[in-house]
Amino acid sequence: MKPDEIRKLDAYFKRVFQNPKLQVKARPRKEDSAEVYVGDEFLGIVFKDEDDGNPQANIR
Repeated sequence: MKPDEIRKLDAYFKRVFQNPKLQVKARPRKEDSAEVYVGDEFLGIVFKDEDDGNPQANIR
């Protein structure tokens, strides 16, 4: 994911989940996804999905 997409997701997750400790971080050598953390705890990977032209994110 591009840095601006990661910043937008980070701000969105913090606002929606009302948790300032949530962090979205770039993954090394991967451009289609980012990692999600609460503090130092890894929660999952968020993938960018644009199948039908609507940008969406899926967390696994």
